[in-house]
Amino acid sequence: MGWMQNENGLKKNNANYVPLTPLSHINRAAQVFPNKDAVIYGEHRKTWLETRNRCSKLADILTNMGVKPGDVVATVIPNLPAQVEAHFGIPACGAVLNTINTRLEEQTISYIFSHGEAKVVLVDTQFLSVVESAIRLMEETGPKIIEVADPKAGFKATGKYPEYEELLKSASQEYKWLMPKDEWESISLNYTSGTTGRPKGVVSHHRGSYLMTMGTIISWKMTLYPKYLTIVPLFHCNGWNHTWMMPLLGGTIICCRDVTAKAIYQAIADEGITHFGGAPIVLNAIVNATKEEQKVFNHNVEIFTAGAPPAAATLAAIEKIGFSVTQVYGLTETYGHVTECLWNEEDWGDLSDIEKASIKSRQGVLFPMMEEITVLNKDTLEIVPKDGKTLGEIAIRGNSVMKGYYKNEEATLEAFKGGFFHTGDIAKTHPDSHIQIADRAKDIIISGGENVSSVEIEGALMNHPSISLCAVVAMQDKKWGEVPCAFIELKEGKNLSEAETIKFVRGQLAGFKTPKKVIFQELPKTSTGKIQKFLLRKQIKQT
Repeated sequence: MGWMQNENGLKKNNANYVPLTPLSHINRAAQVFPNKDAVIYGEHRKTWLETRNRCSKLADILTNMGVKPGDVVATVIPNLPAQVEAHFGIPACGAVLNTINTRLEEQTISYIFSHGEAKVVLVDTQFLSVVESAIRLMEETGPKIIEVADPKAGFKATGKYPEYEELLKSASQEYKWLMPKDEWESISLNYTSGTTGRPKGVVSHHRGSYLMTMGTIISWKMTLYPKYLTIVPLFHCNGWNHTWMMPLLGGTIICCRDVTAKAIYQAIADEGITHFGGAPIVLNAIVNATKEEQKVFNHNVEIFTAGAPPAAATLAAIEKIGFSVTQVYGLTETYGHVTECLWNEEDWGDLSDIEKASIKSRQGVLFPMMEEITVLNKDTLEIVPKDGKTLGEIAIRGNSVMKGYYKNEEATLEAFKGGFFHTGDIAKTHPDSHIQIADRAKDIIISGGENVSSVEIEGALMNHPSISLCAVVAMQDKKWGEVPCAFIELKEGKNLSEAETIKFVRGQLAGFKTPKKVIFQELPKTSTGKIQKFLLRKQIKQT
């Protein structure tokens, strides 16, 4: 199919075929944007040429430490220049990038080291003790440590291990990069959160990573020289892909170690931030920032938000103060975001602010580099009607889908059943093809035989002016089987009773969707700001 009758001599060669890889972006940037700011963190201000040279030095260091093509090199680093450089320098020597969540405990890190067989790990001084403990738990030889000090943040080098900046001083910037010969070669290994059982190792390839950078530019409507603030952790799949994308546009990566509303406003005012990603918790922090934390700016800031559907009330509030928010959706298995809420001004422009925000909380339509994203009946694997009502499971296929789960063929086959990647997310499709999540499969509450969406209840709760964050989970009930239980984090200085909360929701939703219990407390969160519902479910079982 698609071949002409006589294609003699029409073969791939070095002139007409080059495997796709995001490494090409920084090599080009070093030529095209050599003097443009690439990475900024306090006094660290490096151009794209300087950054490319530092990445070359890292590749040289790793090679001299015995790292070979295909070996895994891990990092336990917050949003710092060294983490940015690792995204390029590790695959530049043919190795596979394994960025590890800095909030993980020693047992899980130890498992990741063992399972991924990491040869070297770059470790921020703040997390050195937990990494040392993780290595001690290993039965096999653990990875060699390179310490990444951050004196600016108060984390000086301990002197126990070779230090990153010191190693760079004697390394060669003339290192010849090992570019992939096949775009299906692995570029990264990232472990899922592991809320149920052991975390699974997601393997990504160069082709998907390259196409993700291209698709993101289109969907984020980016032009040359954007300024990107690292709110999303750089150990996160979106963190890698936004990092790989920035040299393509001669953009600047501004590193933010500690994410606070004050730091975000300061970076916008001082560095002219144009783009960042953030979970709904970040949007809440921006909206609820004190006058002392806020800074005046006169340009528009584009935000990709994901992790959970943001409340319509939050979206309506944040867009009034200079931020444009686009809801996106994706998973580690899809290299991050693969759908966007694509705005239709012609159809939606005359709606009220709350109605607009409600539409903007949809996960939307597929990114340009994806082939198909749909909602399937979990039993029949047939596409559900586009009626905005019928629920099914989001299923995905396209170039930015993982190779599979490392050393877990059974889980890989199950995930790809029927020629799609099955997400486990329950959603409906609107007539305009926009997908909207109802819940994770495990978060659907079945009350008296009725399916109740925790997301719908959370959206209603977030309309209350005193509520900062909330999460709704199932609570066992003798009569109904399950009923909704709401966990609520109030805004500073605000008070709210259980009865007032239930009455407020009852005014918006059917009675069976109303929380039957309300608990006021600080909500447990991941490093990316996602609320850890599994901990809340565990808590409610123990009460």
